[in-house]
Amino acid sequence: MAQDAAKAPATAVGVESQQDVNLSPTQMLDRAHAFKPMMDNDAAAVQRQASDAKQKHDVVKSLCLSDKLSQIHVAVTTAAGRIGTLEAAVAKNDSDRAKHEFTIVQVLKDRSASLVSEANQCIGEETGFIGESAVTVTIDPNIPGGDDSSALPTDPLVSEPPTLNSSTS
Repeated sequence: MAQDAAKAPATAVGVESQQDVNLSPTQMLDRAHAFKPMMDNDAAAVQRQASDAKQKHDVVKSLCLSDKLSQIHVAVTTAAGRIGTLEAAVAKNDSDRAKHEFTIVQVLKDRSASLVSEANQCIGEETGFIGESAVTVTIDPNIPGGDDSSALPTDPLVSEPPTLNSSTS
């Protein structure tokens, strides 16, 4: 029973991967075409977050989101190119090339989803201000006070600076 529970997550991942391997080139192309709108939606969601952060003048969050958005745009652009290559592989009935291109598109889709999760973790600047700062100093009465410079020796030991001896002189 414990072995079944331990195998369950691996089996779920394996089944999905196994299904993708068994897709025909045409099915891969259909699925890849379905990935593109998902990735575009990812970019739009992060774009909204970035616009909101920019409107609130939250520089830290805005920079973080802009970075994630740039990376998503790269993934979307690359996926679009790979989908074009996948279309060519399907047209030539090159199943090995189609599997390769489809795998890359899948990885890019997963990367886009991962970047959305990272974008949701972007933290901005503190927006709340408490007000004027006040510093309160409390001096421990048990600490001896006063100027203790009279306890220092009046004739401190002063050393002469070292003389410079050169081997050429």
